[in-house]
Amino acid sequence: MSDETIYSDLRQLGGESRLPDSPDSAELERVRNPDPDSPYLVRFTAPEFTSLCPITGQPDFAHIMIDYVPGDWLVESKSLKLFLGSFRNHGAFHEACSVQIAKRLVDFLEPQWLRLGAYWYPRGGIPIDVFYQTGEPPAGVWIPEQGVPSYRGRG
Repeated sequence: MSDETIYSDLRQLGGESRLPDSPDSAELERVRNPDPDSPYLVRFTAPEFTSLCPITGQPDFAHIMIDYVPGDWLVESKSLKLFLGSFRNHGAFHEACSVQIAKRLVDFLEPQWLRLGAYWYPRGGIPIDVFYQTGEPPAGVWIPEQGVPSYRGRG
């Protein structure tokens, strides 16, 4: 029996890992989908996402949900966590951060389908929600609503 597994190439899982300096330097890792013939949905929720306003340097906060139907690859969750964390000191508008995350995952994973909902908390009294989707979801896959209510303020 070989010591080689679908996890053999992972470098970040199981060890100490620092947040990357920027999203561009963050290393995403992937593993083979153990059941590529059965379409199913994978959901990641990042309720404490942060980035910086590129003009003021003030922090921006979002609740980000990523849904995808994998093809041949799954994203390794620790590498995704580090990638998302790399935005903490990254200056970009809400729209740019949201679309950058989605496109990086699409390019890296080549999923059958991907949807990102980025629910940004208000700054200056205006919340911004950004949505990205690669197309129609595959038939026969249960895709629940993201269930994140629009910002309603207090009360």
